[in-house]
Amino acid sequence: MTDKSEWQGQVGSSWARQWQRTDRSFAPLTAILLERISSFADARHIADIGCGAGELSIKLAVARPDTEVLGLDISADLISAASARGSHQPNLRFAVADASTWNDPSFAPDLYVSRHGVMFFDDSVAAFSNLLGAAAHNADLVFSCFRSPGENAWASKIGALVPSAPAANPHAPGPFAFADSARVAGILSAAGWGDIAFEPVDFDYVAGSGEDPISDALDFFGHIGPAARAIRMLEGDAQKQFLDRLRMLAESHLQQGEVRFSAAAWIVTAKK
Repeated sequence: MTDKSEWQGQVGSSWARQWQRTDRSFAPLTAILLERISSFADARHIADIGCGAGELSIKLAVARPDTEVLGLDISADLISAASARGSHQPNLRFAVADASTWNDPSFAPDLYVSRHGVMFFDDSVAAFSNLLGAAAHNADLVFSCFRSPGENAWASKIGALVPSAPAANPHAPGPFAFADSARVAGILSAAGWGDIAFEPVDFDYVAGSGEDPISDALDFFGHIGPAARAIRMLEGDAQKQFLDRLRMLAESHLQQGEVRFSAAAWIVTAKK
């Protein structure tokens, strides 16, 4: 579970410090998502929901200089990182905001986008209903989210290393809350969205690269994701054993100078 308070606190702060690595880990998916978004060429007011450190917002603003792009995130640390990165782009701005309650009468999006930023709402139906109400007539929605943990080796294999890991609520706010496409379709439909479609996308999640990709991956896992949580929870020998197993896992996924794990996502589209 990763809820709103964690993104406003330690999780958001960690992602802000690690933005180069998180961008790298999602790079193949980002390219596919941008290609899908390019189909909505007429959009002139784009809102990026849960924009994180801003990569998707920045790339869209650069590619569409005649379009206003607004990145929204509940983490002040992530918005600070995004604002610094995108400060050169005149058609781009960022704001600390909760998309589940956000409304700006001066900015009615005709396109919402998100790279894995919509799975953390306490009440997803209410959040998507609010976004629908704030949108322009005939607005579109395009976002990515993870499919099941079993289809995402970086998560399932690290999770298997954690001793006595409790069973997680699959619908709790967190990275896999939107894995069930039927449930997500129900959420969007209940919120008033139509023309809902799902495209399965597989990609390589790059966890480590550079001169020492194993050490790079271990440092990344120590700050981001399920391993970081486990390291904080474990102590003494249990922590050391976990770190040893984590190293072995990273070594087993070293391919052509990079530590890679299979990853699986949905690209979801809908219309107002």
